[in-house]
Amino acid sequence: MSDNVEKKNSARKDRRADLAARLFAVEAEIARRGENPRLKGYNAGPVHFKQIEFHRSPCRNRWVFGGNRSGKTECGAVETVWLARGIHPYRKNKGDISCWVVSLSQQVQRDVAQSKLLSYLNPYWIKEIVMSGGRRDNAASGTIDYITVKNVFGGTSRIGFKNCEQGREKFQGVSLDFVWFDEEPPRDIYEECRMRILDRAGHIFGTMTPLKGLTWVYDQIYLNTAGSPEIWHISMEWADNPFLAPDEIELMTKSMSADELEARRYGKFSASGGLVYPEFEQGVHVIEPFNVPLDWFDNISIDPGLSNPLSAHWYAVDYDGNIYVIAEHYEAGKDVAHHAARIKDISARLSWHKDRSGNIRALIDSAAGQRTLAANKSVCELFFDHGISVDPRVNKDVFSGIQRVKAQLRGADGRAKLFIFKSCQNLIREIKGYFWGDDDTPKKKNDHSLDELRYYIMSRPVNIAPPPAKSAITIDKDKLIRKLKK
Repeated sequence: MSDNVEKKNSARKDRRADLAARLFAVEAEIARRGENPRLKGYNAGPVHFKQIEFHRSPCRNRWVFGGNRSGKTECGAVETVWLARGIHPYRKNKGDISCWVVSLSQQVQRDVAQSKLLSYLNPYWIKEIVMSGGRRDNAASGTIDYITVKNVFGGTSRIGFKNCEQGREKFQGVSLDFVWFDEEPPRDIYEECRMRILDRAGHIFGTMTPLKGLTWVYDQIYLNTAGSPEIWHISMEWADNPFLAPDEIELMTKSMSADELEARRYGKFSASGGLVYPEFEQGVHVIEPFNVPLDWFDNISIDPGLSNPLSAHWYAVDYDGNIYVIAEHYEAGKDVAHHAARIKDISARLSWHKDRSGNIRALIDSAAGQRTLAANKSVCELFFDHGISVDPRVNKDVFSGIQRVKAQLRGADGRAKLFIFKSCQNLIREIKGYFWGDDDTPKKKNDHSLDELRYYIMSRPVNIAPPPAKSAITIDKDKLIRKLKK
């Protein structure tokens, strides 16, 4: 009897041991098939808020302009893995994704984008690796042609690798869901890739350090000269990366010239003369529109134009002296009657105030007060005939005006006092593209909004700090001097 009990107990122990071993094996397999630890830890500890902002953007043409080591390439690699796996936390996911990762050269592909992607991919997710150079069992040291990745919807996604040295012809003939540009591509390759995503209503994102100056990316993406609502960008600098030590940032900053810092630290475009307003930061000074209290409304400022654009902006000021640019009219090739009608339409929509005569008041370039031989009336008089009383008595001093604008962008305390509604796209574009010329004056190009911004800022009162209180010794000294003068 005891032998039977012992045998049963022994069998139970064996079954339990077998069950435990199988359970451990299942748990190990789940862990193996689960998220890559590095991917799981991405922004799970110290948070890189600008990376999150990039991933959250719903736009179809997104760019990160970042300094070296700012965390920009991590954005592209994680975005690619999330989309290929079908696990993106902020976008609609789907299966059977086809995409390209585009690098400048084969070597850069291997050392940067390819290396980053492999570090975020769990080996279990990889169904196939096809090499264009090197061995498959040591893919990291070779050059990958494409990787087939298991998608959570049951299918597979294909991540193809391209480099710009291959030329535009190698970028033809396929349909893609998205393209990631790791660093700035030539324009013809960018345009070809745009055609690749057309029939799938796909999207593009790029991560780059702007080392080449004012290229096509500056005009088409950063300035967004076409005004496309699908183009979005963000700038990243060293201080945005929570994994960089402040003392290392300070040490590296001291070792670089001002021009190098603009691109390599701050991810900013630069020209030989430099930006007039380097203080401008899109993430700080550009804000979402909101309902502005009527008692904040201050003035309208106009820079007139006929063949050139006429620029007009509506300015409001809060109780702390912060200035808000809340509306914009910017149009070329129209007469005063057209512009006046548009200014009145926008003012009516805003419930903008009028003077006792029922007219709208505005500042305007002093040149508008002059009559020409070809016209019986000045621009000021023409605006008045259409119900807009314009004041041409503006201070047009360029240098003092620029300094006043700079002080609003970043005051002595480092805080911004000037904010621009996101809808004022032309002012935003001009302020980002305003450069010094060779003669220490700003280049006279695309500055219509900036001229009338200066007129308005110069019309504002200057806060002059009261003089410091005199000491008793100074008061006695002044009394003695006055006695001696008598």
